[in-house]
Amino acid sequence: MTTTENRPAAASGTFTIGGDLTVNRLGYGTMQLTGSGVWGEPADHDEAIRVVRRAVELGVNLIDTADAYGPFVTDALIREALHPYPDDLVIATKAGFTRQGPNQWIPVGRPEYLRQQIELSLRNLGVDRIDLLQLHRIDPKVPLAEQIGELAALRSEGKIRHIGLSEVSVAEIEAATQIAPIVSVQNLYNLANRSAEAVLDHCEANGLAFIPWFPLATGQLAKAGGPLDALAREHNASPSQLALAWLLRRSPVVLPIPGTSSVAHLQDNLAAALIELTDEEFDTLTKAV
Repeated sequence: MTTTENRPAAASGTFTIGGDLTVNRLGYGTMQLTGSGVWGEPADHDEAIRVVRRAVELGVNLIDTADAYGPFVTDALIREALHPYPDDLVIATKAGFTRQGPNQWIPVGRPEYLRQQIELSLRNLGVDRIDLLQLHRIDPKVPLAEQIGELAALRSEGKIRHIGLSEVSVAEIEAATQIAPIVSVQNLYNLANRSAEAVLDHCEANGLAFIPWFPLATGQLAKAGGPLDALAREHNASPSQLALAWLLRRSPVVLPIPGTSSVAHLQDNLAAALIELTDEEFDTLTKAV
């Protein structure tokens, strides 16, 4: 078998985050490894460990996590599965949410809280520096300059390599950029929901990584007779694979991080990197919504 077949994520192409972190564009997001409501331990701990290890075996070298997942459950799983980490592995994490229980998320951007959570992330992941720290949400109750300023201070101390944002507008990206260098944006974006189109275009124009979360919302498009269903049969692929192939084709700065708690689903997702959509197929899917 070829290297691409053994490590399909490598077929997705590469992107260099912040000018010095080169990753395969198809990554893995860990949020689904936790218990229900992104709370507590996984239903199957051993399978969760297998998923993380298999992702790396299949060429993934960008893994996305967050202090709020569990909380800290996914960080512990990553460390158990992969530490000591491969040299080329980039772990992107986030801070800025508090958790009160399953499905409960309240943003807190006070500088002392962000610092506390990042120190805990360093400890729980077992690293000296976080490759990419994304502000999970901007806290409207705290001046942006204080939130980004604290991340910049941690960066100057060598505890953060790069700073990213999550769920932001173009105006918020521009405002944050006036305070510290921003290298990535993680917003909701998929074939069926392109409300972040302007943000993606801004990222592409400015060389920022765009990390779409919830990339596999295929919904109505995947139903019998729909555009994803028809093309999937032609490619002998799943609708989810086509949705990921569309994202990879949409822009060279897009780094999808599909998540799953199943090795079988992981392997299916990563095989999307092997699909090459024609111009006509890409346009058909683009116009389907």
